[in-house]
Amino acid sequence: MVDEEKNQAEEQTPDAEAPAEEGPPAEEEAASAPPAENQEAAAPPAEDVEEAPAEEAPAAEEAPAAEETPAAAEAPKAKASAKAGPTRRAKLEAKRAERQVEAGKRKPRTPEERDAERRERRAAVAKQRRAYRQRTKVKRAEVRKAAPTPEAAHAPEHGPGRAKTRQGIVVSDKGEKTITVAIDVVGRHKRYHKILRSTTKLYAHDERNDAHPGDTVRVQECRPMSRSKRWRLVEVVERAK
Repeated sequence: MVDEEKNQAEEQTPDAEAPAEEGPPAEEEAASAPPAENQEAAAPPAEDVEEAPAEEAPAAEEAPAAEETPAAAEAPKAKASAKAGPTRRAKLEAKRAERQVEAGKRKPRTPEERDAERRERRAAVAKQRRAYRQRTKVKRAEVRKAAPTPEAAHAPEHGPGRAKTRQGIVVSDKGEKTITVAIDVVGRHKRYHKILRSTTKLYAHDERNDAHPGDTVRVQECRPMSRSKRWRLVEVVERAK
C-alpha cells in the first residue's frame, strides 16, 4: 500500500508543475513590454497637434498675391505695345492736331483764290500727263521700227515667178512617171539647242522615167499634177553607185 501511495504522489507532482512552465515569467513580460518613454515618443505630442492648423496661414496669405498676377501680366504687354509704335487712334489724333495747327497758320482765302489755286494744280497735273504720253508714244514708235513686220516675218522664201527647189535622194520609182524623193532636214532646236533630224518625202513627176532609186536629184515646185504630185524632176545630180 505504501508503494502505491508513493507512485501516485510522484505522478501528481509533474502535473502540478506543468502549468508553471507554460506561462512566461513575469520578468520576461516586463522586458518585452515597451518602456513608458517610448510610448510617449510614439504618440504625437498635444502641442504639435494643435500647431498643425497654424501652418495653413501662409496659403491664405498667398491668395491675394495670386489675384494680383493678371495686373502684373498686363504690364509687359503694355510695354510691348508701347515699343511697337503708336496705334491707329494716336496717328489720327496727331494728324488732326497737325491740321489744326496748319489751319491756324493759314490765312483766310476768298473763293476766287481757292478756285485759282485749284486750276493751277490741275494744269500742272495735265502737263505732266501730256509729257508722259508723249514719251510713251516715242518709245512705242521706236519699238515698232526695230521689230520686223508680220509680212516680213512670214515672207515666202521665193518671190513671184520663182518656184521653190529641193534636192534629195530617190527612194522609189515604182509609179509610172512618178518618183519618191526623200529630203533630209537637219536643224537645231530653238530653246534646247538639240540637233533634230527629220525626213520629208515628196512625189515628183518624171516624164522620161530617168531617175532610179539611190540617185540624187533636184526637183522644182509646179502646178498640181495629181492628188499628191506637186513637184517635177529638173535634173539628176548624181547617179547611184
